[in-house]
Amino acid sequence: MMSDLAQERKWVLTATENADLFTPEFLKTFDVVVFLNPTQDVLNDQQQINLETFMATGKGFVGIHAALDCEYDWAWYGQLTGAFFRTHPRAQEATVIFENTNHPSMLPFKGKDSYRTFDEWYSFKENPRAKVHVLARLDETSLDAATQRDDKWKMGDHPIIWYQETGNRRSFYTGFGHTHEAFQNPLIIEHIGCAVDWAAKRN
Repeated sequence: MMSDLAQERKWVLTATENADLFTPEFLKTFDVVVFLNPTQDVLNDQQQINLETFMATGKGFVGIHAALDCEYDWAWYGQLTGAFFRTHPRAQEATVIFENTNHPSMLPFKGKDSYRTFDEWYSFKENPRAKVHVLARLDETSLDAATQRDDKWKMGDHPIIWYQETGNRRSFYTGFGHTHEAFQNPLIIEHIGCAVDWAAKRN
């Protein structure tokens, strides 16, 4: 999906699982870092400093799905992303309610009040709403009965897509993106493409 988006949107894309590349010299060649489903600790102390420095220069960050199941002991990262993962039920269909479709990342959903799709639905250790600009929330009543009874998962108010602008840096998070279906869904593909371009200040 990311390769296809790069061709379509004329990005220069580097995809890697090698954290040793997180050096100042390497990072400075990019506009945006995308964390696409990383989990647990992925950067050492120096690499964390390098990402902090990169973002301080006004760059962009996009977190997709499991980007919040990552770096729990790094407080700066929690501020950058807005939340940390708590738990999820089995993957299933659910309804996402849109709160703001004027943001560039929400272009494929323009004119829609909600969207029902199949994915794995995260809940978070803390509700990020007070710290971020929420674009969409999950309708908890649209999931199966077992999930609705799960007090460890339920949040009540359940943001699922949001963004932040802090100084001249931009960060974005979408809860979409666990299942194969998500990465083959034209609307979600465009949503992620628009989010990356927004983080890069291209739209």
